[in-house]
Amino acid sequence: MTQPKQEKTFMPAGDCALFMKLGDTIAPEINSRIRSISYLLEKENIEGVIEWIPAYCTIMVVYNPLIISYHELVERLQELEQKGEEVAFPSPLIVEIPTTYGNECSEFGPDVEDVAEINGLTVEEVIEIHTGVDYLIYMIGFTPGFSFLGGLSEKIATPRVEQPRKRVPAGSVGIAGNQTGIYPIDSPGGWRLIGRTPLKLFDPEREEPILLKAGNYLRFTPITLERYYEIAEEIENNTYTVKKYPLIHEES
Repeated sequence: MTQPKQEKTFMPAGDCALFMKLGDTIAPEINSRIRSISYLLEKENIEGVIEWIPAYCTIMVVYNPLIISYHELVERLQELEQKGEEVAFPSPLIVEIPTTYGNECSEFGPDVEDVAEINGLTVEEVIEIHTGVDYLIYMIGFTPGFSFLGGLSEKIATPRVEQPRKRVPAGSVGIAGNQTGIYPIDSPGGWRLIGRTPLKLFDPEREEPILLKAGNYLRFTPITLERYYEIAEEIENNTYTVKKYPLIHEES
């Protein structure tokens, strides 16, 4: 099997940020390196570093040039990458996403039958395939809390709808091409909607507003419509605990 390219390059992003590029392929191996550097950036607390944003193949590091120069930061990031090969960082977590699919409520998953028909499957087979994978969270962006996931089976890959919806409710689970994801807030969208979760992926009132983190994994778990409303009520009453547990066998 051909290994993904992992060339390392640095480039400025204005006068107070830089990109550290670790390759040009969306792959778990590159994401693992990004995750280790992100972990060490948090642990080392480098003076002058303000924040960092991990993406598919890059990390954008925002810094104060009056405290640390571009070249000094490049040197520190190179040191962190080398250190990351030796330091054991925490195992990623699996976050369980309870989801009511279109077979339980057509309003929540109005496109699940289309996904099934386009791929020559039954609705039940679509749900079984969709819930049978732990999806790597490569990055967070686009809207607050939106997660870009890897791992969708080609068996259920489906083109976007021809006419995007003006409003997709928060919590909607969709498929677009070879991607799957969750709308964290109400927004326009053109993904094929197959279900909905009662979890709030973005809540500005929480101590940690964004539920998901890059480098962790996400697992969709089917629930009944009745359980959906039970969980929604528990969330409103602050009695629901999101299920998270360590990933035992990480993807290679």
